[in-house]
Amino acid sequence: MSKNYAVARVVQYTRAGVGKAERHIERKNQNYENMNVDLSQSLRNVHFKSCEDPTYSQHLDRLVEEGTVSLRGLKQDAKVFDEMIFDVKTAYFEEHGGYDYARCFYEEVFRFAEKEYGPENIVSAVMHADELNTAVSEQLGYPVYHYHLHVVALPVVEKEVRYSKRCKDPELVGKVKEVIHQISHSKKWASQKVTDEDGKTHLVKSYSLLQDRFFEHMRDAGFEDFERGERGSTAQHLSVTEYKVQQEQQRLAAITEAKIEAVESVDQLGSEELQKKEELANLEKQAEKAQDKLNAALPVVQDAVKFARENISYFEDLIPEPAPLESAKSFREKKIMPLIHKLKDKFLGLYRKIIDLQKELEKLQKQLSKAERDRDHFKSKYEQEQEKTALLQEDASDLSRVKRALGPEKVDAVITVERERDAVRAAEQAELERQRKLTRKRSGRDDR
Repeated sequence: MSKNYAVARVVQYTRAGVGKAERHIERKNQNYENMNVDLSQSLRNVHFKSCEDPTYSQHLDRLVEEGTVSLRGLKQDAKVFDEMIFDVKTAYFEEHGGYDYARCFYEEVFRFAEKEYGPENIVSAVMHADELNTAVSEQLGYPVYHYHLHVVALPVVEKEVRYSKRCKDPELVGKVKEVIHQISHSKKWASQKVTDEDGKTHLVKSYSLLQDRFFEHMRDAGFEDFERGERGSTAQHLSVTEYKVQQEQQRLAAITEAKIEAVESVDQLGSEELQKKEELANLEKQAEKAQDKLNAALPVVQDAVKFARENISYFEDLIPEPAPLESAKSFREKKIMPLIHKLKDKFLGLYRKIIDLQKELEKLQKQLSKAERDRDHFKSKYEQEQEKTALLQEDASDLSRVKRALGPEKVDAVITVERERDAVRAAEQAELERQRKLTRKRSGRDDR
């Protein structure tokens, strides 16, 4: 079973670049690059903290004006906003209660974010519950939404400003003049020296330590059944557009594969249909021959049977009973009676043959009816597959357009990766179904 990794990642924004992220996080747009955003469900989004000003940039301007934070020493295009995105696989929340569980989970995550940045430096914190997970929804047969948390914060650090050598009072040189709350992403998330079990010191990326703290905090708060994000992962985080393109490429890859299977199925059905047609034609020929034989033999046999039934006793009566004349007895026994018996046997043989022909005809007629039903069934199925193939060809055309836009190498690479992920998801779903069956069995035993 694939593990439920809990992941915390940080994205940096300049003052000019944060607007696009803000419109997505706060649902200020009418249309979204993420095609799975369902605005009818946006009322279910949870604001653990809302921005106190109309925009994130205006909020920063107010704090700077009030002297709460400082931009001293930063360039105009410096990264001044952090977006922390907390995420766990959709299946994790479906296994533990869905929306209500996700809300409790991310409320605790928000408390963790406040510890990391300080409550006063959190600009906004929103749990999204309106983004449909199409893959899981298709697997489970009902709408399933992917719950995750966006936290926008200011990376504030305390900076000591000291008197320089130009200070008129020599005694003050080097001493702390003031402490300011400076915005600095590089200082906030600088790599740190860590001593391992062997006493060796080495640098560890701050984001790795963030993952450790996040995992430990949630475990201490009582949330289980998930794993820390993979250490040393080099996975690249995609933009919303890239992610959706990747998802569509995955979907088109599946459609293409289904199309290939459908075409193969249609070819197979076509071959089977041709074979059935040949069998049907042979059966029809056999039935026609049998019917011809029956039609030709029936009058003759009927006449023979009728004649035999009506006249066999008559022939026997014509033969005189044994009389004093031995020649008569000899004639009756040696010539007349053998002839009558031969005629009788011949007539009875013909009668049995017609019965056998009738049975054979009935059998052939049943085979003919079955073959016609099979033909009609395969014909209907063949027509359905042709309709499916037409639809799949349209989706395959979409895939060709994506390949032209992004390049076949990139698309093929993505399709390969997504097929592997599909296999993982299928394993996850199988394990999830197994767990549900076990739960139902336990519940049944408890009820008893």
